[in-house]
Amino acid sequence: MNLLKPVQAAIQNSVCATPDVDFVVVDVETACARVSSICQIGIVGFRDGREVFAYETMVDPCDEFSPFNTRIHGISCDHVAGKPTFAHIHDVVHGHLSGRVTVAHSLFDKGALAAACHVHARRTIDTTWLDSVRVAKRAWPHLASHRLNVLTRFLGLRHKHHDALSDARAAGMVIVRAIDHTGIDLAGWLKPANDRSGPAPEPAPDGPLRGQRVAILGGSRDGNLAHWLARAGARIMASVGTTTTMLVIDGNQPFGNYVQASAPHRRAEELRAAGSGLEIVSEDELRRRVGGDPDR
Repeated sequence: MNLLKPVQAAIQNSVCATPDVDFVVVDVETACARVSSICQIGIVGFRDGREVFAYETMVDPCDEFSPFNTRIHGISCDHVAGKPTFAHIHDVVHGHLSGRVTVAHSLFDKGALAAACHVHARRTIDTTWLDSVRVAKRAWPHLASHRLNVLTRFLGLRHKHHDALSDARAAGMVIVRAIDHTGIDLAGWLKPANDRSGPAPEPAPDGPLRGQRVAILGGSRDGNLAHWLARAGARIMASVGTTTTMLVIDGNQPFGNYVQASAPHRRAEELRAAGSGLEIVSEDELRRRVGGDPDR
């Protein structure tokens, strides 16, 4: 019996049925320490903040099962008997991920897919990766851990940890909730951490904030607040440092009730405790103090 025919038919049907998505999420479980040993894969597509498709399969890893890995996810050689290999399902995985934004909770899954493509002599998957751990750390900096099971408890999400489909679904909801919580859209999260804004505007030669070296919490160095501060004479700093004289909290900052847990705020408090005269002030308070826009 040719096992490839039903697998190939399922692949074709799955790829053809995939709707348009904003992003997809992938999670894999592995059989042993070799990251190529994928034994389960889950893929979920999201559009407009909702799940629109899900794909999951057990995979014959063509490798041994480590007792350590089995204890984590509960998958053994008995569960993958007669299941397709990664070579068999490569096309459906490629069809779901290629050319799209692909989310993974840490980039372990990215490395596992690349290794499996190499071991099984299949083309690499060309996709744009987004690490939901990095997103979660910026959206909820107050959390002591950003492991997926910790995040799902915090966000009140149903989740079966170390099940590939459930993990993929949960990581996708982390992105959805982070976008809703911060107001940063998907394109904003895709920007590198050091490339989320352009160069800071040059300070005006005089103005009520002349001589101030200002860092902004929750806003970019080329945003509306930064331009207003520069017009008032302030020099915009890239981060809170020893020469910073003021930390201004953007009125649209993404940290919600957790401003004090954010890294810039903590650093500013440390400097203040060490004797710095650095001032922490909200955008609204500073605008009232300065008197609105100096250009108006």
